[in-house]
Amino acid sequence: MADRATDLAALLCLDDVAVAARRVLAEPVWDYVAGGSGTESTLRDNRDAFDRVHLVPRVLAGTDAYDLGTELLGTPMGLPVGVAPMAYQRLLHPDGEVALAEAARDEGAVFVASMLSSEPIERIAATQAAVWMQLYWLRDRGLVADLVTRAEAAGCRALMLTVDVPRMGRRLRDMRSGFTLPDDVVAANLPPAVGAAAHSGSAHSSALMVHTGLAFDPKLSWRDLDWLRRRTRLPIVVKGVLHPDDAVRAADLGVDGVVVSNHGGRQLDGAVPSIAALEPVVAAVADRCAVLVDSGVRSGVDVARALALGASAVLVGRPALWGLAVGGRAGARRVLSLLRTELEDAMAMMGCADLRALGHGTTVAASGSGSTVRGRASGDTLAGWSP
Repeated sequence: MADRATDLAALLCLDDVAVAARRVLAEPVWDYVAGGSGTESTLRDNRDAFDRVHLVPRVLAGTDAYDLGTELLGTPMGLPVGVAPMAYQRLLHPDGEVALAEAARDEGAVFVASMLSSEPIERIAATQAAVWMQLYWLRDRGLVADLVTRAEAAGCRALMLTVDVPRMGRRLRDMRSGFTLPDDVVAANLPPAVGAAAHSGSAHSSALMVHTGLAFDPKLSWRDLDWLRRRTRLPIVVKGVLHPDDAVRAADLGVDGVVVSNHGGRQLDGAVPSIAALEPVVAAVADRCAVLVDSGVRSGVDVARALALGASAVLVGRPALWGLAVGGRAGARRVLSLLRTELEDAMAMMGCADLRALGHGTTVAASGSGSTVRGRASGDTLAGWSP
């Protein structure tokens, strides 16, 4: 890695953080974080779709105080943002998940710890952050049950089951680099034998893809989700939902939330952009469970866009890792602070004193092109996506 010395105050937006992170990361690690699957069309479309959501401000609101606080699944939040589950964070910085969890705690954000964290869940939870634990479905169901028990004992506030990885997408950047985990970065929540394949690389192949194929159960089904619901009293969030019918079925099984997500463009190349799938999912579940969204969030304005289209909160992924790479806990906190500043700025200009003025039910949301507006509900602000 290159010299990490960076003037964090000079990073004025998340694009600046990305540029700084690329300077300090080895190219294979940068590509592992930045890349998508296939031709990376979904990776690009995620951003394009966010940029086609337009906010219509209201004026003369008569306020100069803005409340960004909310509560999600019983967790108070000072910011409607969670750090998405991302594996092996010690690749980016020696302090890894602990530093990023501390940054989330400092800024009032939820931290979702990946099952493939490079720090054990107990150490992450000891930061006193609001920690949720993410699960993939393993071929060894006994190990899944053990991870659930550990999450409960550690004080995690919720479980997040990622359901869109029956197999890992073909991430060509990683395959070309023969990406392999270094010996000192491990899946700390799993027995060493389960994660061993991630350390054995070969030309034209990603060791992580090999590991996923060996460890993950591609036959994950609704029956397994029902088993998990009966296995724990923790709130369950299902991540990787894009079709409204899947969201409804998850709600029928008693889940507490869904994440509208295409895995940051890292799974099915050509999948619908997450932000474009958000409104139909929100309408389908009709407040039966929380709806979050990820994939492509790059500013506080994007957070406002997502909330205006009905999201309960957003998850931010790559930018949090960029901040971690640049400055550890302080760098990650800079990313979350920028999102806070930009969201408050957007709310001030939209005439919204609190998140309720942005949220589903008090917002006019429209889809169309040009000047055509098709409203969903009357309220204080308007957002729309133009295909």
